[in-house]
Amino acid sequence: MSKPKQYLKRTRRLVLAALLFGFIFAFLVPEPVTIPVHGASSADWHQDTFWYEPWGSSGVHKGVDIFANKGTDVVAASHHLVIYRGQWPKGGNVMIALGPKWRLHYYAHLDSFSDSERRWFSGGEQIGSVGTSGNAQGKAAHLHYSLVTLIPYFWLIDSAPQGAKKAFYLNPITYFDN
Repeated sequence: MSKPKQYLKRTRRLVLAALLFGFIFAFLVPEPVTIPVHGASSADWHQDTFWYEPWGSSGVHKGVDIFANKGTDVVAASHHLVIYRGQWPKGGNVMIALGPKWRLHYYAHLDSFSDSERRWFSGGEQIGSVGTSGNAQGKAAHLHYSLVTLIPYFWLIDSAPQGAKKAFYLNPITYFDN
């Protein structure tokens, strides 16, 4: 085999090994998930809010609504990298971030973002404030928070409405480290 082909083959193997290491490493990083509204406790949401149905055009509620005064700090639930920050019709001002274990953290109905240029946040750092944007206009101020895994948890699928989606949508309440 010629030297360029050997070099190319070796480079491919190294790149694949690095990608595999990065993929596996993301599962090993601990992910303590804190309540993403400053000063909130379990008294600030309904325990049965996750997967409640019927829930408007969504069918079921795929997260938790944490109620607080408008303008209350929203903090990063975990260490994560912001992959989207902007406007969505239902969610209003939203932020989506990728955290450890290949999980997406979705924050919706924000009143404002704390820093529009920043991409990395450590757990507990302010990312925005509680609001009423999107389809929360005219309702009590709250943060809608969802936790979504990119790697399906097939054992969570059940016969509930849209139960197959439970392989991806995790109940955030069970992850809060209170």
